[in-house]
Amino acid sequence: MRHVADIPHPDMKLTLLAWNGKYLLKCEQGSLEQTYKVSEMDLLGSDAELPKLLDDAFVAAVLRRFAEMRADFAAALERQDLV
Repeated sequence: MRHVADIPHPDMKLTLLAWNGKYLLKCEQGSLEQTYKVSEMDLLGSDAELPKLLDDAFVAAVLRRFAEMRADFAAALERQDLV
């Protein structure tokens, strides 16, 4: 697995990796993680094209999903009386 770039963001850690013919965009916030895979063949240019996909709408959706994931996990813990 090749580390391509760390992409600065104030609310989450964004890491771009290359592995097995795919780019992996790893988004992390605390103990939660989302990974998006893009085939290298789908990008006509270079590694530099993938960060362009991180527009405001995409980043907002990722952050909303983190909030949903956190709420889902908290609800599961509560249902099982683990909190």
